[in-house]
Amino acid sequence: MEKFKNHKGYSRMYQENKLTLGLFFPIESYMGDVPEMNIEKQMKLAKRAEELNFASLFVRDVPLRDPNFGDVGQIYDPFTYLGYVAANTEKIALGTGSIILTLRHPLHVAKAAASVDRLSGERLILGVATGDRPIEFPAFAVNPEDRSELFREAVAVIRKAWKEHFPTIDSARVHLANGDLLPKPKLSDIPLMVTGHSGQSPEWIAENSDGWIYYPRGFKFQKMLIDNWRSLTDEFKPFTQSLYIDLTEDPNHVPIPIHLGFRTGRNFVIEFLAALQDAGVNHVIINLKYGQRPVEEVIEELGEFVLPHFPALS
Repeated sequence: MEKFKNHKGYSRMYQENKLTLGLFFPIESYMGDVPEMNIEKQMKLAKRAEELNFASLFVRDVPLRDPNFGDVGQIYDPFTYLGYVAANTEKIALGTGSIILTLRHPLHVAKAAASVDRLSGERLILGVATGDRPIEFPAFAVNPEDRSELFREAVAVIRKAWKEHFPTIDSARVHLANGDLLPKPKLSDIPLMVTGHSGQSPEWIAENSDGWIYYPRGFKFQKMLIDNWRSLTDEFKPFTQSLYIDLTEDPNHVPIPIHLGFRTGRNFVIEFLAALQDAGVNHVIINLKYGQRPVEEVIEELGEFVLPHFPALS
């Protein structure tokens, strides 16, 4: 996308007909829903991921622990945590997968995102979503039936607050006049990616986002989804997906399905990612939660054998 050619995070991750790789925090495998999240270990692994030429590091936004959901993500507030990661890295893209716009005030999101983007040197990729955990909506006094509308409102408010000086905004949650949001993003915009459908049509997503983040799906379904996505816009807008991998020591291990991914050897991982690239996927965020090997070993193996096929972009 031409408007983000000078955005360091976007330029490191996205190029038409190319696929790059990222990692989800926590960079560890763990049983249950709460990770260890040893900060010293996490920052050491984040720096190593950057050295190995991973394109991105992503965090999730999980406001409350729901024991029935099975995973609380990286525990910390995503914007606070990305600020810390930004101070410990230099060039790797920093992503959210994804900020729950229905449970956060749009102006707070706009300010936090602009702050991280400026402090990191234009490295933030802002993935956004409506949220889907039933316990969260009553806790924040939000009617879940209003999710789709609140999401559209938030996207419009955030864009306007980034772009305009002293904007006038009158919406369900925002009545802004004679005030301005600071800081502004250096480019007056930040790559904003819709996650899933977020209660919107593909046409709306194509028109109002800078890209699409989706979930692992069967290859035929994913290709059909991407082909339709490409038909809805004349400009390149990247397609990103997550993927859980339990990398085995045997490089030729055949794939065995796990939750939203597979247990397999590196050779199949390379073949699978190449097929995704051919289908139009531009970035894959790897989650190592279900791994059975030391995560340090897995990252090194991915860096030595897999990343050379899908390196971060200059």
